[in-house]
Amino acid sequence: MKHSQQAPQVNAGSMADIAFLLLIFFLVTAMIPNDQGINRKLPRLCPPGQKCNVDIHERNMLKIVLNGNQEIMVNEDIVSIEEVKELSKKFLDNNGDKSCDYCKGSSLPEASDNPTKAVISLQVDKKTHYSLFIKVQDELTKAYYELRASYAQKSFNKTPNELTVEELKIVREAYPFLVSEADTK
Repeated sequence: MKHSQQAPQVNAGSMADIAFLLLIFFLVTAMIPNDQGINRKLPRLCPPGQKCNVDIHERNMLKIVLNGNQEIMVNEDIVSIEEVKELSKKFLDNNGDKSCDYCKGSSLPEASDNPTKAVISLQVDKKTHYSLFIKVQDELTKAYYELRASYAQKSFNKTPNELTVEELKIVREAYPFLVSEADTK
């Protein structure tokens, strides 16, 4: 008499349930990092046949350099992050050529002619931390926002949130956001 042996079988039906529960557990408990970035509209490409290299007078360019030591230099002076906004506002709202009837600046010879000609040049070293770059960009955005809000209040007696599309366009033309990340000579 032959005795046949059967191999023991494992019930694998609940393995799929366990794998599913583990997947759910790790999805719920995992930390999902928030993406950081800058909400900016990129400039359009230069149309063929047009000259897109623009010479900017030295006076109309505020040079901000972020070096590898995580230092912020504004026109070759080391400053703190807290100073960037006020220095930017002072530079932008200077009224150096006295053609700006809404500027409140002191017409300093080392600052811009007016906000429509002012360009902020932001240069970054390869070793600069991304968080410092974001902080500087935030301070520049705050500077422009405060100048635009002041202009909106003075011109239209409204806050920026209350402006119509046409009024917002006028405010943006008065204080255009001109930040260059290109290398300057």
